[in-house]
Amino acid sequence: MQSNYKEKDIKDLHKELAESRKSLFDFRISVAGGKVKDVKEGRNIRKQIARIMTELSSRRNETN
Repeated sequence: MQSNYKEKDIKDLHKELAESRKSLFDFRISVAGGKVKDVKEGRNIRKQIARIMTELSSRRNETN
């Protein structure tokens, strides 16, 4: 699910951030229930969230 965040507009980034946070929540629920085999998925989702937030932050700083 790697994508180039610099090419997306702010609304799309916020939408993708919300989706990523929901998938992280669902992942954590699945881990607690013992349904997950690949625990590295959580790390990848957190990194994706960090990438999106970094791009949003850099755009916010450019406008100031």
